[in-house]
Amino acid sequence: MSQPKVVTIGLGYIGLPTSALIANNQISVYGVDISQHVVDTINAGKIHIIEPDLDQAVAKAVQEGYLKADTKAVSADTYLIVVPTPFKGKNEPDISYVQAATEGIIPLLKEGDLYIIESTSPVGTTEKMMELIFAQRPELEGKIYLAYCPERVLPGNVMYELVHNDRVIGGVNTASTEKALAFYKQFVKGELHATNARTAEMCKLTENSSRDVQIAFANELSLICDKADINVWELINLANKHPRVNILQPGCGVGGHCIAVDPYFIVSDYPMESKIIGTAREVNNYKSFWCAEKIQNAKLQFELQNGRKPKVALMGLAFKPNIDDLRESPAKYIVNKVLQNDSNGEYFIVEPNIEEHKVFKLTDYKEAVEKADIIVLLVAHEEFKNIKLSSEKIVLDFCGVYK
Repeated sequence: MSQPKVVTIGLGYIGLPTSALIANNQISVYGVDISQHVVDTINAGKIHIIEPDLDQAVAKAVQEGYLKADTKAVSADTYLIVVPTPFKGKNEPDISYVQAATEGIIPLLKEGDLYIIESTSPVGTTEKMMELIFAQRPELEGKIYLAYCPERVLPGNVMYELVHNDRVIGGVNTASTEKALAFYKQFVKGELHATNARTAEMCKLTENSSRDVQIAFANELSLICDKADINVWELINLANKHPRVNILQPGCGVGGHCIAVDPYFIVSDYPMESKIIGTAREVNNYKSFWCAEKIQNAKLQFELQNGRKPKVALMGLAFKPNIDDLRESPAKYIVNKVLQNDSNGEYFIVEPNIEEHKVFKLTDYKEAVEKADIIVLLVAHEEFKNIKLSSEKIVLDFCGVYK
């Protein structure tokens, strides 16, 4: 590989698909990750995450010599920061990964280079990184381009959405925005919307907070309907017949690395102003706790009636249907909570999208359903929708498999 045009830092759920997509457009990409295992896997033309079509894209890019991975960055023209932004303390965003990734490339930067953050970040992060860069390399001030461009893709459909979704691109100045637009134009077919860095940062947080608030409304309804003895799925279906009403579906909480996380980036910086956003997070977190309590009660009731402990099938661990991603998963939280409360009960834990789990012993879903007295549906995986249930089974459907 000659000198790469693009360096991507972070080869996870977004970084790897993005790297593969750019490389498949005959642009040489040098992917950087702190994990030697990840680097070796990619250099062998293989992938370490499950995502449809990603395996072919990576294999092709590596085979044709447009994608190479390593644990250290090298000199390029464009640097993409695609690392996680986790939490510290009480739901405060931690931008130390973004900072570490940035510090790693500061010595490599030269006049005319483009630096882009894609990692979800608190408002002002791009400007903060700009100050960090210019503090160490003052001679580059006004000579390099810095922008923020969040991803907004759906796990399970990433390769398609990276190309076809609109993108919001915000530079620290107009020249930076233009330069970043030109970069994304090479491989994105969706519309590119120009703004400034702060607005682009806030846009990403707003999109996911909006989803969180809408899901919280559905989850709150499910709590009310449970007390009012109303089928929440039927209720929402009927309410949505109104031409201007579109209520989302309730679940056992909210998970994933975006919707369950990003609202805290706003709440943390603007606690007094973000009342609805903060409360929505509480409602969605509470829903998981409520589900765990419901399971507990069903078990006690069974024991009182039958004089023995029930066998329980806990169906689904992923944060949403038909994927293998367990990050911030409410289902996983519920399973943990239920097991903590009852260490010697008999449980069948089911997740058809993964082979094995470090903590839980997994059972095939058909076997689990057959053996269990209580069937708890936590994630609406396709497999679960065709299960024939006998009438003596107790079913707790938290995700609307049997609406």
